[in-house]
Amino acid sequence: MSISLIIVEDLDEVREGLKNFLALNPEFVVLDTFKTAEEAMEAIPRLQADIVIMDINLPGVNGIECIRQTAPKAGRTQFMMFTVYENDEKVFEALKAGASGYLLKNTGLVNIIEALKELYEGGSPMSSNIARKLVRNFQHESSKSSAPVAETLSSRENEILQLLSRGLLYKEIADQLAISTSTVRQHIHRIYEKLHVQNRTEAINKAFR
Repeated sequence: MSISLIIVEDLDEVREGLKNFLALNPEFVVLDTFKTAEEAMEAIPRLQADIVIMDINLPGVNGIECIRQTAPKAGRTQFMMFTVYENDEKVFEALKAGASGYLLKNTGLVNIIEALKELYEGGSPMSSNIARKLVRNFQHESSKSSAPVAETLSSRENEILQLLSRGLLYKEIADQLAISTSTVRQHIHRIYEKLHVQNRTEAINKAFR
């Protein structure tokens, strides 16, 4: 089964380059591309793609506002930010608007592929420095926790959670721990269950607050 995509990016070379790269992989199908949020907001609910790859700095309505207005009408569609912005305000605003992943445009092409697969499978991929920003923010917000996460999770689960907080993708965690990607998914599923969270961002929040 192919993962269906929409790309929203105003720079022609970035939009077409990403489209052509993803078209080389039979696991993906690009349904359409758009240069403005206004065009995308009309099409996203209709096309019902699996993932929308969204830039922030668009002419007119920006990408974050596009997600905020579109996500409630987009059904199962998930949103991946793909941008040059890595300041805290943009990151948290995008996540609050409904983005499930956050990649910087300097992310390697292979990692983009892995991140899109991870997002499709229920993960919340993000560039490593973005993940570190989340951790620092949660640590700053509160140094207290009603139940230490270390006592809730097994040593392996704590190890994997630490790697998640560094922004590693499932495949990178598997390679580092010399286990299979499916085993990583199983551990992460149990982590989410034990912490009563739905995604990486919530897990990092609960672990480091």
